[in-house]
Amino acid sequence: MTHTSPEDQSRIDAIEQALLARWPETRIEPTLERIAALVDILGSPQLTYPTIHIGGTNGKTTTSRMIDSLLFEMGLRTGRFTSPHLESYLERIAINGEPIAAKDLIFSFNDISAYLDLMDEKFEHPISFFEAITALAFAAFAEHPIDVGVIEVGMGGQWDATNVVKADVSVIMPIGLDHTEYLGETLTEIAQTKAGIIKEGGYVVLAQQEPECAVELLKQAALVGADVAREGVEYSVLTRSIAVGGQLLAIQGTKEIYTDIFIPLHGKHQASNAAAALVAVEVFFGDQDLDIEAVRAGFANVKSPGRCEVLHRDPTIIVDAAHNPHGASAIADTIQSEFTFDEVMGIFAPMGDKDVRGILLELEQVMDSVIVTANSSSRSMKVSELEKMAAEIFGSDRVFAVPTVTEAIDKAVKDCIRPLSEDTIGILITGSVVTVGEARAIVRKKFAKEEK
Repeated sequence: MTHTSPEDQSRIDAIEQALLARWPETRIEPTLERIAALVDILGSPQLTYPTIHIGGTNGKTTTSRMIDSLLFEMGLRTGRFTSPHLESYLERIAINGEPIAAKDLIFSFNDISAYLDLMDEKFEHPISFFEAITALAFAAFAEHPIDVGVIEVGMGGQWDATNVVKADVSVIMPIGLDHTEYLGETLTEIAQTKAGIIKEGGYVVLAQQEPECAVELLKQAALVGADVAREGVEYSVLTRSIAVGGQLLAIQGTKEIYTDIFIPLHGKHQASNAAAALVAVEVFFGDQDLDIEAVRAGFANVKSPGRCEVLHRDPTIIVDAAHNPHGASAIADTIQSEFTFDEVMGIFAPMGDKDVRGILLELEQVMDSVIVTANSSSRSMKVSELEKMAAEIFGSDRVFAVPTVTEAIDKAVKDCIRPLSEDTIGILITGSVVTVGEARAIVRKKFAKEEK
């Protein structure tokens, strides 16, 4: 990343405050009316480049990063929009694989801010934080300019602010129960909403789905005349072996087999993400064959911060942004199958509006003990409630409670130090993207101090 001057940093902070003063990301008014009017008055910047649109419940951000990395290695200028962010909101808007430069963001915000205020007056509800940052990304990409946009859905699909794009390729990752207050109580209802990103005459790549989800997605594809590539039918992961620092894959695409693909990420789910990303790029290029060396380089260079990310060794500290049972199951499986810890200490700080019991049931299979705590969000679950729930699942002798993520990390690291012990102990920090973002900053600071 380029160095940011104090003046630019001050402006970036002011823009963030202006965005955060809007409707929060967690408050949704399901409609495309406001964002459609906003991009229209901006001259529809999102239609000035082709788009790959990524939806689903789990794996969206990593798959977006993989698609971005592949396209960039193939010589295209890329714009990637993902959410939420771990540490800085600039991460959400990436150009050629890197967070947008402060100067570029300031320029684009100055370009659109008057229109945001104008739209606020036109509608009953003002433009929300997510609508504003989505429009900001579209404008920044058009300004740059980029060759292709890689756009991750924020929530749902049909009425998500990103759904004003006309995607050439839609990708739908595995669908699970999440955000049920907005998307519906059943997988069928959620799939119907998420199917809303499948565009007429486009192409849709479907990762492995529960049967009731697959029915809804295929129904929508048939309705709009979209071509379909399904994991396990038109494409698949042929082989997967664990390698140092990641895994080695062979993937059957829609046209050919791609071998000797190394991805520096852990977990079976990441192999599925890689296959979906590769097929999305394959169908995006149409009849043009992909250069296998560019494919290998694209995957080898991929990074997925906060997704089974090893932050430190001795002790090994891993962070994972799992915030629903499906994500918790994936990280539990990865820790058991790809790491050789004698003991795993957990640090867990979820949001109160999630299926916390469901997440704890998955994590209990891999964590020998858990330190429950709270992150800085007002939505974070109260530690006293969390401690009680965790004790019911783990047993009270395996549960410890502290007020903050900093104290939890200090306790876990201290408890890891056991003289004369041969055991290898891992620390797993999870529960939410906010928790992971905070943990990354805390761990970096803590060990930087110790190394001085």
